Amino acid sequence: MIDYEKLGVFYLGQAFDPAQQQLGAPVLLESQRLTTHAVCMGMTGSGKTGLCIGLLEEAAIDGIPVLAIDPKGDLGNLLLSFPSLSAAELTPWVDPAEAERRGVTREALAEDAARKMDAGLSASLQDRARIARLKEAADFAIYTPGSNAGLPLSIVRSLEAPSEALREDEELFRERVSATVSGLLGLLDIEADPLQSREHILLARILSDAFQKGESLSLASLLARVKTPPFAEVGVLDLESFYPEKERMKLVLGLNNLLASPAFASWLSGEPLDVQSLLYTAQGKPRVSVLSISHLDDKQRMFVVTRLLNEVLAWTRAQAGTSSLRAIIYMDEVFGYFPPVAEPPSKRPMLTLLKQARAFGVGMVLATQNPVDLDYKGLANIGTWFLGRLQTERDRARVLDGMEGAATTSGASFDRSALDGRLAALAPRTFVLHSARGGAPQLFSTRQTLSFLRGPLTRQEIKLLMDPRRAKPAVAPAPSAAPATDAAPKIPDGIDVSYLPRAAESTRYEPALLAVVRVGAVGGAAARTLSLLASFEEGAIPIHFENAEELTLPAERLLKAPEGLAFAPLPELALDKKRYAAWGKEALASALERASITIWKSPSTKLSSEPGENERDFRARVALAAREARDAKVTALHAKFDAKLQTARDKEQKAAAQLAQEHQQANAAKLSGAFDLGSALLGMFGGKSGFSKADVQRAGKVARSASKVSKEGADVARLQQQ
Repeated sequence: MIDYEKLGVFYLGQAFDPAQQQLGAPVLLESQRLTTHAVCMGMTGSGKTGLCIGLLEEAAIDGIPVLAIDPKGDLGNLLLSFPSLSAAELTPWVDPAEAERRGVTREALAEDAARKMDAGLSASLQDRARIARLKEAADFAIYTPGSNAGLPLSIVRSLEAPSEALREDEELFRERVSATVSGLLGLLDIEADPLQSREHILLARILSDAFQKGESLSLASLLARVKTPPFAEVGVLDLESFYPEKERMKLVLGLNNLLASPAFASWLSGEPLDVQSLLYTAQGKPRVSVLSISHLDDKQRMFVVTRLLNEVLAWTRAQAGTSSLRAIIYMDEVFGYFPPVAEPPSKRPMLTLLKQARAFGVGMVLATQNPVDLDYKGLANIGTWFLGRLQTERDRARVLDGMEGAATTSGASFDRSALDGRLAALAPRTFVLHSARGGAPQLFSTRQTLSFLRGPLTRQEIKLLMDPRRAKPAVAPAPSAAPATDAAPKIPDGIDVSYLPRAAESTRYEPALLAVVRVGAVGGAAARTLSLLASFEEGAIPIHFENAEELTLPAERLLKAPEGLAFAPLPELALDKKRYAAWGKEALASALERASITIWKSPSTKLSSEPGENERDFRARVALAAREARDAKVTALHAKFDAKLQTARDKEQKAAAQLAQEHQQANAAKLSGAFDLGSALLGMFGGKSGFSKADVQRAGKVARSASKVSKEGADVARLQQQ
């Protein structure tokens, strides 16, 4: 088995010789190259999906987190990796229709698939142990926004205010607001020009005003502000002249219908859209998160992609700069999201990422079948190209234009005509790897994927994969059986009372203990305020506040009992004023325990976590620091030996040229010697008696020729050795 598990490189496949139809050495891609982004192009049947899934597998093995947008449903195959590669494991995932067409059982088809995959691993210099390594290296998850088939992801639960750093970047902030509004209006089937549409201008103004204050909005609060905007003028016009209230009601009704739709409820549930959580688990393990959007219609897909790209852009800008690969953002089919002429909401954040993300170690990898539908300016920002068969001349021309532009930008050489002919004749699973950094394009055959390529997964299959890891819903405590009263209970004198608004479906107020504790650390660390809410257990004291809920106290906390609601009675223990001091001590002990600062340390990198930095973020920082150190050492080795290697190559080329010349001279000497010998023999045995003076001269010339042949042969041997 060839050792290709090198530092910071991805194993893509093997070099391919089209003349001999033979596979050669492993083709390795330095992970750092992907910080300048990559594109994979190829017509249907070229093997593009297999190459890209293999690339993402390599990233996972190398500890690089991946966020993959999946419009077609193929990327869920990344979760179909089975180290034992048994037919039983593959049986649920083979196509029953194919089994029926072939006249075999699903079990027999699975056994055949396992056998072929095993053979493919062996042919591509891999084994089953590599599948196990993949599964151990990363966490794999499928998210389905707008559906509960996979892990639900809340895309529109709230419109989060961007970070302070992003708000200070005027251009980026404006683009963020504009893209968010365009995506939201797209859900309402409103195609809005940011410069002409009243809907777009109004919503952008509302979001801008809120975001600049650091205020996040829910869709419900946005609806209320559309109905009654918190400003009286737009530009130089008063609000009524710009957008009368009667006409604004159409937009209000559209937003309300969206919120009221039962189908829209799934958009509001699930994990919040947080890029760091999509890239790392809570324990800091790198994650491959697949966002499957194949179940959505076109306008919903556009909204999800736009929201996600904007969140990725905001997250990227918040990271420290690095030259190492921090994460990969992959999109399986970019057609329609990055067109050359039109301006869909997704285009601006994608172009910004291609221009800026490299400075933060975030690599964009885009795949498409249709090169002519990609923005030319974006292609000029891409440094690595994977090119499968492109049948039409128009497709090849667009690709070559983009590659030529990228080569010009980087100052690399580019042979357009040679590459054009090669792209038209590629076989399936054969690709050209070209780097804008220079160097000759490499022709290679892709390796066997470690995942079973089942094809697009159905919703039911995604559900089958994700059901084991869904969070089990918490069991709500049974409500107290004590009868409620209409009057607020009497509280002992000297005990503060607040009335906190709870869930909308609550029909009465329940008693609870609220402890507000301010905790600071010795040495000047920032103080922290904890609000702990502990419910009374049945006839017992809430010991240690261990089950207390930590909450943020709402601004609308009431100090007087509200009217129109019932009140559960106070437990008898709560009427004893003496107990509150003991409860206060218990609350303080619990707060100190909760507020303790955990410092994580990494001996290998000599890093320590900052106060408040969680395990996930610290482990991600350590992993990046380790990659940076590794890449720096590899770069230093290149700097040390590249010059020596080039000198050796120059000597080798010079010696090869001399060798060719010596071969030529040696062959000429042999030919001359043979001619002289033939002349001498003809002279000596030409019928004359005795040897003439000329014969002696010819014999001497033959001897000199033989000596020259011997010398030339020795020179050839010396140069071959050199």
